[in-house]
Amino acid sequence: MISTVLLATDGSVHARRATRLAADVARRYDARVVVLTAFEPVPHDLGSPYLEDLMAKRTAAAEAVAREAAGILEEAGVAHEVEVLEGPPVDAILRVAHARGCDLIVMGSRGLGPLRAALLGSVSQRVAAEAPCPVLIVR
Repeated sequence: MISTVLLATDGSVHARRATRLAADVARRYDARVVVLTAFEPVPHDLGSPYLEDLMAKRTAAAEAVAREAAGILEEAGVAHEVEVLEGPPVDAILRVAHARGCDLIVMGSRGLGPLRAALLGSVSQRVAAEAPCPVLIVR
């Protein structure tokens, strides 16, 4: 049975499709959804004003992505929680999946990463290979 779905989202087109599918799965199983958006770590050697500004910008962008997904889930009437984390996306997804006891991870097949053209799907592939539960990758 599926009681907790982890939705990993970065705001990409594939992630939006994954959000709608996660909402459908959650409705069918009366499950809750944990919305996760992770952003790359901020280099802490930048110095105080730059570090704080970059951290604020990355956090705000990630929160906006998470709010968009949460809005879709709210419209669908699905119970959900939101987590925004700093760190490599694969590590964050696997850490939350373990910590929350997720029964399913739903994510897009391609994201908005900086090396998208060279590493297409690398996050979803790594998550699928290392996850503690089934992973549904949405094209």
